[in-house]
Amino acid sequence: MTLIASARQQWLANPRRDLLAGTVVALALIPEAIAFSIIAGVDPAVGLYASVVIAVTIAFVGGRPAMISAATGAMALLMVGLVRDHGIEFLFAASLLTGVFQIIVGIFKLGRYIKFVSRSVMTGFVNSLAILIFLAQMPELIGANWQTFALVGAGLAIIYGFPLITKAVPAPLIAIVALSVFVVVTGVDVRTVGDMGQLPSTLPVFHIANVPLTWETLLIIAPVSATLAFVGLLESLLTANLLDDITDTPSDKDRETRGQGIANIASSLFGGMAGCAMIGQSIINVTSGARGRLSTLWAGLFLLFLILVLGPWVAQIPMAALVAVMIMVSIGTFDWGSVLKLSSTPFQSSIVMIATTATVVATHDLSKGVVLGVILSAVFFMRKVGKTVVVQEIETPEDGRLRYRVTGNLFFASADVFAAAFEHHGHPTRVEIDMTDAHLWDLTGVAAVDKVVFRYRRQGTDVEVIGMNAAGRTLVDRVGRHDKAHLPVGVSH
Repeated sequence: MTLIASARQQWLANPRRDLLAGTVVALALIPEAIAFSIIAGVDPAVGLYASVVIAVTIAFVGGRPAMISAATGAMALLMVGLVRDHGIEFLFAASLLTGVFQIIVGIFKLGRYIKFVSRSVMTGFVNSLAILIFLAQMPELIGANWQTFALVGAGLAIIYGFPLITKAVPAPLIAIVALSVFVVVTGVDVRTVGDMGQLPSTLPVFHIANVPLTWETLLIIAPVSATLAFVGLLESLLTANLLDDITDTPSDKDRETRGQGIANIASSLFGGMAGCAMIGQSIINVTSGARGRLSTLWAGLFLLFLILVLGPWVAQIPMAALVAVMIMVSIGTFDWGSVLKLSSTPFQSSIVMIATTATVVATHDLSKGVVLGVILSAVFFMRKVGKTVVVQEIETPEDGRLRYRVTGNLFFASADVFAAAFEHHGHPTRVEIDMTDAHLWDLTGVAAVDKVVFRYRRQGTDVEVIGMNAAGRTLVDRVGRHDKAHLPVGVSH
């Protein structure tokens, strides 16, 4: 009964909103899928088929309801060299291997480690994508006639004004339909979806990549597939995190990881390229009211219906209408509060956020920006934690005995601070180091304890290290030296 209730919640909690939101997403997917195909150097059908198959598949096997996955620009950019040098069949093979890699990552449950991506990196990721989404609309605006700008303005007015009248129908859908009708009736001269490329007219068919099954083929596609798998999972899991926050609902990151792999394998077997979650389309979906898997399934099915049945009508949709929708997405995606609060945000957090944003925008590579952000976060964290180890003298050496209490985390970043905190002048007869409130993490920490102990022993001092927890004691037993050396009588092990 619990499974049935969960399935009903994920699929049928609000079917009307899911279907309407999926309709908007399907309309917005068409020009993007065509554009990404052009970037990768393949026929528009490859990107469109991939978007259909991935969306339909991920609706069932993904871990984040209402998230949209399809062909993406981040993935397309990584395919250019492979298609140019070896042809489209190698792209299909690489897409299949990408899915295999992602399933392996899912089996080992590595998707959960996305939680180690800090909030500052997430903010930088979101802001950079908002900027890239906006910049992606510039080719449609630079050099365009005044009618195009008028239509974009009208589209934005509808998108932001219509919800004041009613929220029963997503405003972006109203904007697309209204502007399309206007362009068809008036015949105004603006770019349309049909100008982007030829829409396919047949269903995708099952196809196994026609490549030699040799070691050489694997050496060609494996590096590309590994990169695609990494970038695809990174973008998908970060997008899932964002939607978790927006909808205040959890998602299964390991299931999402496996689901992305299954969807990419399915895409490659039906003439498509590898894809991943799309933050722009996902934002459109959830802001249009979608919360269930039905929205993702319908987006894929309706996209197929649009290109096969309504192709001639879809071709007449003005690009200005879709530009207006994507500008709305970029404005809504950008975390404006992160800019307004820069002066009150911790300096290191601001540096991580700005570095992540700037790197992604400069390179158009999400992985580079996010990896840089994670590294910076780790460095700042280690510097901060490294300073938290405290060595306090708790008794005066009147009787020739010193006692120290160590508090905090002892590891490679705090080892020098720990070692420098002990007073080695004078000639105490006995030193006691109490580590009850400390935790020993790594080999460098053990080496720091050895260093302090041996310094005192060289002065003829008896040293006792007490209070070490089980994990620290195990580590010392394995790699430490101070408890194994020949010790003077009375020194505790």
